[in-house]
Amino acid sequence: MQKGNPWALLPIAVFLVVFIGCGILFGDFYAMPAIVGFLIALVTAFLQNPKRTFAEKLSSVTRSMGDENVMIMCLVFVLAGAFSGAVQAAGGVDSTVNFGLSILPPQIAVAGLFLIGCFISTAMGTSVETIVALAPIAAGISEKTGIAGALCMGTVVSGAMFGDNLSMISDTTIAATRTQGCEMKDKFRENIRIVFPAAVVSLILFLVLANGEYHVTGDLSYNVLQILPYLVVLVGALAGLNVFLVLVIGTVLSVIIGVATGMIAPAEIFTVIAKGPDGEGGVMSMYDITVISIVVAGVIGLVKANGGIDFVLHSIRRHVHTPKGAQLGIAALSSLVDISTANNTIAIVMSGPIAKDISQEYKIPPRRTAALLDIFTSVWQGLIPYGAQLLAAASALSVTPLHLLPYLFYPVLMGISAIFFILFGKSAKKQTQ
Repeated sequence: MQKGNPWALLPIAVFLVVFIGCGILFGDFYAMPAIVGFLIALVTAFLQNPKRTFAEKLSSVTRSMGDENVMIMCLVFVLAGAFSGAVQAAGGVDSTVNFGLSILPPQIAVAGLFLIGCFISTAMGTSVETIVALAPIAAGISEKTGIAGALCMGTVVSGAMFGDNLSMISDTTIAATRTQGCEMKDKFRENIRIVFPAAVVSLILFLVLANGEYHVTGDLSYNVLQILPYLVVLVGALAGLNVFLVLVIGTVLSVIIGVATGMIAPAEIFTVIAKGPDGEGGVMSMYDITVISIVVAGVIGLVKANGGIDFVLHSIRRHVHTPKGAQLGIAALSSLVDISTANNTIAIVMSGPIAKDISQEYKIPPRRTAALLDIFTSVWQGLIPYGAQLLAAASALSVTPLHLLPYLFYPVLMGISAIFFILFGKSAKKQTQ
């Protein structure tokens, strides 16, 4: 294997320095749009390696951008946005939340809230929206039972990260499976067996630490029909149906149910698919991550052409000699990028191509690599105080994210469980693609 060129990694370093620097300078890690940082990185990559002509560099960029998996990933992002906009407009979110809360056992309020969070986030495929939906309930439980508010909110964040990691319509699942070239159902099966022990232990901890009775008040009416599209997408994906077909069916079903129940006016059908019910969702909500994915692919294309990927692989090969060591390297790589970017989807898009080369070198099944990428980026996304998840949860309690850290059991246990599986689990057999 070639030693590669460490300077080829400069564009990635420039992005991290600019992105993190702006976050520190302005006190807000979302002050600089990620796409701007990646465009700066792309310009940096073009300025490198003067031995190659501009046309040659452009060819490397466009070939990488047009890679089959990149384009499929972007198309799935768009379809997932269409489904999300349609099902929200049809009342799916409210019905799902109300259904979960209506079956919440009052004797185990906080532990039950964890289970509801797991269900809702898996159905909706987003952790932030789950936190926003359940945060007022968690605050109410704290106020009426005397249980620490930070513990109640830590429960919500834990449940939200469970579904964000596993949901078939989560953008992290889409990114992880497409960058590794594996099926969603295979990644789900690999993933669930790794994180399930963490979920069980977390539930036990919440039962022991927060056993209080609380009755949810207010209107908890729901319509099973409005929940149906989520179930169809979940079951269809697990059954192995093509993800394009699953999302199209889910979108059409959502529109039909929305019109039938009066939630969507016939004249608004295409608007809610494009923009969602509030004008900020739907297909348009996926524009950023779609463009970012294409630009990042271009950056990685030049980094690879200039020897950056070879350098990473050579460095890992010097210190790692087994598949287990390579999996730990993938875990460390994805963790570092997520800590740096505060966005688990972007972290997967960035580290995915490198992780794929590592997995091919050490014959790690794509389903295992995809699961590790999603797991470890979710671990840190549920722990970093400057991430959108903890910022949303902390603002609902009017506390700092640091107050929540002692109660974020599930993200920590998820990481521990994954490391245990890497070190002591049976090595998965090479999966043919």
